[in-house]
Parts: sequence; structure tokens; C-alpha cells
Amino acid sequence: MITGLPDSALRSPAPLPLLLSMSDIATFARVKRPVVSTWRRRHPDFPAAVSENSGRPLFDGVQVTDWLIASGLGNAVPQELRSELALFGIIALRDRFTPWQLVETLGSLLCLRRLDGRPLADDGPNASPPDAEADEALWSALLRRAERIDAEDDFVLRELRAIDATAAPLARLAEDLVESAYDERGAYEWLLAARSRLGLDSLAADAVTPELRSLLTQLTDLRVRLERGESLTLADPHARAGDLLAALVDDTEDRDRVTVLAADPDDRLTRITRRRLLLAGVGELDLDVQTGTDLEERFADPDLVVSQLPYRPGEDRSVLAALTELERVAYLLRPGCTALVLGPADALVDELKSTEAAQLRSALLRENIVESVIALPGGVLPFRPGYRPALWTLTRGAVPAAEGKVLLADISSEELTPGVRVRLAEDVLLWRAEGFRGLDGHDPRYGRVVPVADLDRAFGGPLTPPAPPASAIWSDKVTERPALIAEAEARLERATADTRSYEDERGPYRGAVQRRVGRLPERTTLGKLITARRVTRLPGHRVDEKDLTRDGHHTVLGPEEITGERPVGERRIDRLLLATTYERAALTEPGDVVYTLAPRLGVHVDHDGFSVVAFPARVLRVNADAARPLTPRVLAALLGAARGTARSPSAVRPARRAEDYQLPDLDPDEVLRFDALLAETERRERLLRAQADALAEARRLTIAGLADGTLTLGEPRTINRT
Repeated sequence: MITGLPDSALRSPAPLPLLLSMSDIATFARVKRPVVSTWRRRHPDFPAAVSENSGRPLFDGVQVTDWLIASGLGNAVPQELRSELALFGIIALRDRFTPWQLVETLGSLLCLRRLDGRPLADDGPNASPPDAEADEALWSALLRRAERIDAEDDFVLRELRAIDATAAPLARLAEDLVESAYDERGAYEWLLAARSRLGLDSLAADAVTPELRSLLTQLTDLRVRLERGESLTLADPHARAGDLLAALVDDTEDRDRVTVLAADPDDRLTRITRRRLLLAGVGELDLDVQTGTDLEERFADPDLVVSQLPYRPGEDRSVLAALTELERVAYLLRPGCTALVLGPADALVDELKSTEAAQLRSALLRENIVESVIALPGGVLPFRPGYRPALWTLTRGAVPAAEGKVLLADISSEELTPGVRVRLAEDVLLWRAEGFRGLDGHDPRYGRVVPVADLDRAFGGPLTPPAPPASAIWSDKVTERPALIAEAEARLERATADTRSYEDERGPYRGAVQRRVGRLPERTTLGKLITARRVTRLPGHRVDEKDLTRDGHHTVLGPEEITGERPVGERRIDRLLLATTYERAALTEPGDVVYTLAPRLGVHVDHDGFSVVAFPARVLRVNADAARPLTPRVLAALLGAARGTARSPSAVRPARRAEDYQLPDLDPDEVLRFDALLAETERRERLLRAQADALAEARRLTIAGLADGTLTLGEPRTINRT
């Protein structure tokens, strides 16, 4: 919880500091809360607390920001820290202004600053300190400027008239935002990105992830079209807060050749959109945002329409209503115009039970304007993670090679990584530019080209690809499957022969285990073994995850590898980087035992050595010259079987320290026999694992080939062995 400003801050004779708790500082610097305690303990220059609140120390936000920038600690860059400080000051005023007042007033002030071309407040060295009289004078001056600049109340006047001089501190905070974000547009986008933190969940409910915004921008091909010298009109009949339009405008520098049409029934949202687009660089004369459901089409003909259909809960959602809204967007299309419509998958993609809805969707498909239908992954609307979205792209006047066909794509099981976005955008853009070209064309990576007549015959059927993409079927990986399966079968046969030969040579597995008679062996602990120097414990090293690759020189052993969550050898580090960045890091020796207690006990014997152990994992090195020596295999086996090593699911720490683990102190002869048995089981496990891996590989490839239809089965071969 942000502590904020004291009660007298708005009318104090001098600006008071923004006070942050240690939890606030952790959020501010993007670190865990205990990290701030560590900074305060280890760094003498950490800012001192300036006051307390219920026993919690409070710190001056400006001092903390300056210290973080000077020290370079934390995970936020200096520009973000300055913006965050201003944002914390804004959030601290929520007890005096509603979230809507904060967003609307600050947006209006930023817009006034852009329109007028002058700062909102004079904070120079000769400026008078803020007090009640100064606030009144400042606010009166801002209102006069707004009346002169925005006489028709298109952008700012209404919001500034609806509040009094108590909002003068917002003008100073707006200046701080501009200073940290370099311009008014950056300040406004930073403010809107924090709408949830301000308590405006209703304004954030329709927001999509940055990855989806990027995909929509790529599918419009806006930048390329502007680079060709075209002047374009963008439109959105369901603009809401203008997220999609702002993303498109942000993707180009040629904003003087962009005209924007938008509409939304909520007057508050239309004014936010209008201010947002003006600050993004769209000229006043090239901008028309209507309150209602209709665009002002007399203003300009749309070239690109990007829209998100209004969300309705599943209980109240009407498939027919969603398709009707989609039809309204289709009416906006003129020859050469492209539209992207985001909506519910149960209307745009799924099988339709309603005859009326199926007729409407079939009519849209037959109109030859549907370019592609894409099933999107869930979670791209963060506020509604259970909502399944889909995307239609529409084009009036498709290329002749695309007439009568539609591209169906399904990426619902994919993550919207940059690679997925680029490949999908290439599929759609090449289909838009070239259409179907047969075997010499571009095979979509995520979809199939389907005749509209086939979809019409399957009246109301799902709009999903009827088979895997052709590019997947004819890829090298698929065409090589028979050879890969034959190679796996050959490996299986060799591994089986090796196992049979080993068993013929060594005989069946016999551990010669028998019941112990007499006194049980003495008990010892790992701590006593370390004290007696029979075992040496060495620390692990803190290794930055960004320094790890798959092709380095040294294997990195961390908790994931030791507990089996990640294969050993998957994470590696370059030896030159290790020598320069981690000068004190020591490599393991062959036979070192690596163990971890977090998230649970895990033990691994590093037979090859020359690995880097990543904290919190540690190393146990057996002393072969001790009076009663152990072997690495025996030590690892006994540690893994020690009692009391489990941890309660709700426990923060293990039940006991590793030094307290009790082990039997076996006789040297018994240690040697135990080690030989463990070595024998490891050799047999390797032989069996080779068979299991080869069999699993052949099985996986066979199933994949039969599932996508690229493989078939002949008569099974019978092998007679004499």
C-alpha cells in the first residue's frame, strides 16, 4: 500500500516529500521485498527513514529514486524510475480524487500542454512556493488557457471546469510525467498503462496483451502502405479507450498522412480516445471521434478498420448479435479496404447451433470479403483469461487467385511469440497479395486454404483448418520421418543386443542382499563427516540466467538439474565468460556430489566433473585419504535415503539442516561392496534406458505421422530367431 502524501500536502506552504514504505520501494524497483531490507543493511548510503507509520519506516521517494539511479540496483531503468515516482504521487491522491477524475484531468492537462505548447506550471528557481493562493492562481490560468485553446470543448475544457483548484498538484505531477517520459504522448501512455493500479478496472477490462496488439499491427501492413506514399484512413466503430488505434498510429512515423475515424457509445471513452490520438500525433483536422455507434463516414472513406467487438459475458452472449456487429463492419468496406475484427470464438470460429446465425455467417463467407479466420490463444485479454477470442480479416476486392477461398488458421495452442506473429502475418499478407498459387506458391505455416463452397456445404460447421498446414506436411522433418523411425528401430535393436551380450557376460542381476545379523551400524551425520574431514562441503555460485546457453563449454548444475526437472547439460556457460565475469567460480571435480534442499532434496553425482554449481545447490567432495573413506555413489545414495528430508507444502524452510541428516557409518569393506553394486545398477540402467529411449522415439514419430496423415502402416515384420 502506498503511503502517499500527508493530509496537508495539497495546501502546504512547501512541497512535502512523497513517502514510500519498504514494500513500495520493492514495487518501485521491481524486486522482492527482502531485497530492500538487504540494501538498507548492506549500503550505508541508503536513504534514512524520514518518518514512521504504525511502526513502519517511511522514506522520501525522491531520495530513494536518486539512490537507485546512482547505485544501479533494482530492475527498473532510470527513465522508468522517474515516471514511477510521478505515478506513485498520482496514486497517492486517490483519497481526494476518483480514479476517473485522475485520468481525465491529467489527460486534459497533458493535452492542453500539447495544444498550447507551454508548460503547465512555472517551477523555475524564481517560482513562488505552492500554497492555497498559488494553487488558485495556477488553476485560473489553466482554465483561461483551456477556454482560449479549446473553445468548442473537443479535448480538455469540460474536464478542467468540473474540478477546482485542489487539482493544482496534478498539473505539477503532469509536468513530472512529461519530464520523465520526454513528451506528452509518452506521459499519457504511461498513465493509461497504469489504469488498473489507479483502480480503473472498467477501463482496463477490454485491453489486449502487447503481443496481440503487435500481431494486429503486423496484419494491417500499415507501415509498408505509408512508405509507398499512400494516405490512409483508420477506423474503429468500437474504439473504447482507443488501444488498437493508438497501437496502429504508434507503429508509424508518417502520422501527417493518417486520418482517424472512431466511435463509442461512452462519451468519457470517446474523449479519452480523442486526446490519446491527438497526443499520438494525429492532427486535429484529421481526427473525428463520435459518441455513438456510427462513424462519420462523410469525413473520409476508411482504408483500414481495426475493431474489437463489445464483450458480453458467456451467459448473456448472443452469437447472432456478434455476427450482426461483424456484418456492420463489413458494410464499411470499400474496394481495397481491409478490416480486422476481434471477437468471441464461439461466434467467429465454433460450430453454430442457431440456423439464423449459421445463415448470416454463410452469407458473409459467400460475399467473397472474408480473407482469413484465425483462432487465437486464450489469455490475450488479461482481464478475461477464460475468454476465447478469434480474428476475422476482411478485404473488399480480393485478388482473383483468392476469390472463392478463405484462409483458416488455428494458433489457439501457440504462444504469441515474435516468431509465431511474424510467420502468421506472412501467411495472411502473402495470401492477401497473391492468393492461391498452387504448388509453386507460399504454403501457410498455420492454416489451410479452403473453398468457400466446402464451408457452405458444411452449413454452420466450425471454421477450423480441416488438416495440418501443407507446409507442415511437406516439411523436411515430416518427409524424413520414415528414415528417422528406421534409425530409431536400428538403435533399439543394437541396444537390445548390447543388453543381451552384457547379461550373457555378467549373468543375471544379483545384489547378494541378505538380512543383517547382529548389531546395526553406528549412526553419524553429514555434519560429523564434514567435521572429521571425511567430506568437504563447497558453496555454489550465483549465476545470472542470461549468461546461460545451450552450447557453452561447462555444464551448469542447479536445483532444476539435480531434482530432475531439467535435463543435465541443457544449461551451459561459456568458459571465457566464466573466467571474466565469475572469477571466483570453481569447477567441480569428477565424483563430486551436488545436492540441493530447495525446492526439495536432490542429489546428483557429477562423474565427469568440470561443471559449475549454481546456488542454492552445493557440493560435497569425498576425501579418499580419510581413515574410513566413503565413495561418491555411496554418499549420494545414503543422503537420498536419509529420514526427515521431506518438507511440508506450506513450509518456507526444510525441516532440518543438511548437516543434521543421519547416515549409517558403514565399514570400509561394506562401502566398497555397496559402491560396486551401485555401479552395476547404473550400467544396467544405461543399457535399459537406451532401449527405452529408442523405442519411445520410434513410437512418437509413428504416432505423429499417423495423426497428420503422412504415414501409413504395412504388414508387421516377423523376425524369427533361432
